[in-house]
Amino acid sequence: MKISVPNKFVTLGLIVLLGAPIGVQADEADAKRILKSMSEYVGSQTAISFEYDAILEVTTFEDQVLALASSGSVTLNRPDKIHTTRSGGFVDVESLFDGKTLTLLGKNLNIYTQIEVPGTIDHLVDELKNTYNRPLPAADLLLSNSYDELIHDVTDVKDLGSGVIGGVECDTFAFRTDEVDWQIWIAQGEHPYPCRYVITSKLIANAPQYSIQTRNWKTGTNVAAGDFQFKNPTNAEQVELEDLKGMGDLPSNFTKGEAK
Repeated sequence: MKISVPNKFVTLGLIVLLGAPIGVQADEADAKRILKSMSEYVGSQTAISFEYDAILEVTTFEDQVLALASSGSVTLNRPDKIHTTRSGGFVDVESLFDGKTLTLLGKNLNIYTQIEVPGTIDHLVDELKNTYNRPLPAADLLLSNSYDELIHDVTDVKDLGSGVIGGVECDTFAFRTDEVDWQIWIAQGEHPYPCRYVITSKLIANAPQYSIQTRNWKTGTNVAAGDFQFKNPTNAEQVELEDLKGMGDLPSNFTKGEAK
């Protein structure tokens, strides 16, 4: 099956012409303040864990929209340890980083590879995204200073008022850049963590959408002790990174089309 797939992610069931939403006065300064507050809160936490549900929508060349769902978990200890999982039906992936070595394990295939990437979580996120094209789930939200990354090149901001995600009341904002539109739902109150994050590309014809929604967000002493070193209890076979197949976002019978 041949599809058109974005790097980051617009399939809309309803098109809304937005100036300021009815009853909501767009306040760019306030939106940026709350986004920065979220960034500072998340960046100040030395231990974080959460589970997530993600949807990647892809569009075939016959204009059929298909949604690929996955779920997983993230546990991190700043400055240099993180453990993530992702299960999507056709794939079951685990990654562990202990401050020196990143291990990528394909549990369904019982194979793994290791990469030497000594440094912080921020450095790891940059290396995975820019060098290996393997971004971590919600990586932009986990940086020690996510605000600078998120607000970079933003040309328009809209305050969409209050929304509810998983029973949590959130402040909701929409941001635009020349390349992407994105929305974020930030929990109100003393713990302004990200509840939902949606990215839409402007560079892909019939562009689909990527969304990630968090749940069971925990910080500090509420985070269970993590194990960030690879033990290989199943005697998985070690392979080179280029031979690590079957661990992507798409089933093996999907092929990527070209961006416009």
